[in-house]
Amino acid sequence: MQSTGIWERLRRLLAVDPSRSNGVPLNPQFRNPPPGSNDPFGYTDPVTIPAADIAENPYYGRDVRRSYPRLSVVKQADMVGLLTVGSKAAPKQELIGEAGAKSLVAAGERGEKGVAAYFKETKDVKSVLGKDGLPPLPSGLAMKMGRDKYELTEENAYPEE
Repeated sequence: MQSTGIWERLRRLLAVDPSRSNGVPLNPQFRNPPPGSNDPFGYTDPVTIPAADIAENPYYGRDVRRSYPRLSVVKQADMVGLLTVGSKAAPKQELIGEAGAKSLVAAGERGEKGVAAYFKETKDVKSVLGKDGLPPLPSGLAMKMGRDKYELTEENAYPEE
């Protein structure tokens, strides 16, 4: 929009650069909805379930940049049970019927006393210990010591030349 008539002449006379616009833009349409007409409290955030449920979605579960360690704890009673009965993957004895239930109860009672008491009672310590009579090493340490190294076949290894 530009001024007209005498006001345009006065603007050109007093302006530093008369060829410039007066800075008021020409707005042929009204904004719809006009600014300030919407209720500010009427807007609701879009909710995505279950991400918006803060109670069941803790931050450490959503944070993919940090890998928080999951702690695993083996109590002495559980350890004695694993030593006597074994695990589901590698059972030391068959746990079928009443005999299996009795051996599980006996392992639980032994576990309450602790691992030291189990080793005092049992002479089967050699099955738990390694080849040298030492306790087993953690997984990464066994590789550093040169034990249990895996052998590469020709298809998985680099060629000689």
